[in-house]
Amino acid sequence: MAYWLMKSEPDVFSFDDLVAKTEKGEAEEWHGVRNYAARNNMRAMAIGDEAFFYHSNIGKEIVGIMKIVVPAHPDSTAELNAKGEVVWECVDVQSVRPFPRPVSLAEIKAVPELADLELVKLSRLSVSKVSEAEWQRLCAMGGL
Repeated sequence: MAYWLMKSEPDVFSFDDLVAKTEKGEAEEWHGVRNYAARNNMRAMAIGDEAFFYHSNIGKEIVGIMKIVVPAHPDSTAELNAKGEVVWECVDVQSVRPFPRPVSLAEIKAVPELADLELVKLSRLSVSKVSEAEWQRLCAMGGL
């Protein structure tokens, strides 16, 4: 299993929104990503991989865990390129559990063991990799 971190602005789509969809048996298409590195990270995801749900802009904190339920496929919100191809892809996700205590970006930056976390080093990347050690440390910080 691989681990990831995926950002969403909570006023656009929050973790609570994802929980509500999951409770109805639905999945959310993680659409709208328009960055090649983030797209490539989604292409590398497998069903069952887990990702932190990070509220960006408002809150700037990890608030929960979600899982990949559908592998990379064409993003339904993407326009075709000049060759008539879909360049942008996405995965579908469902919620797993909220963090008992959200973990803020400031807290993350204060932990030396997390200095290499892509969230810290590549702060503008909306879909990033998380190592197993980073995953365990962040889960502990969030009360799991």
